[in-house]
Amino acid sequence: MFAKKKQPPIRTLIGEGTVIRGELQFSDGLRIDGEVQGDVIASEVDTSILVISEKARVVGRVKAGHVIINGHVTGPVQADALLELQPKAVIVGDVKYEALEMHQGATIEGELRPLKAEEKPAMIKLAASNAQ
Repeated sequence: MFAKKKQPPIRTLIGEGTVIRGELQFSDGLRIDGEVQGDVIASEVDTSILVISEKARVVGRVKAGHVIINGHVTGPVQADALLELQPKAVIVGDVKYEALEMHQGATIEGELRPLKAEEKPAMIKLAASNAQ
């Protein structure tokens, strides 16, 4: 009845000491222990997981379905399903999320905005009274 959505497997690892420059696109799951200087974007946002470990550093845009951060990110972050900020997470940039879990110690220098807030509000028309 309340089946938990199965996490995609983490198929790719960027190891500690590795530096990648340029846009990085991935599917399923990606774990970063090294450094990425460029955007990190999931090709299928709905079914993706991105883990940025305590040792990791990303300078660029981050976008995936489920994003777990415990390292440093300089740039905007968007999590279309869930954003988990672990105690050592540091984000310098704006954050957009569907759901947010933030542990004590995590820091954000930027705006926090739920994705639902980006939807345009419904047009409301009020009936005006013609009586004078």
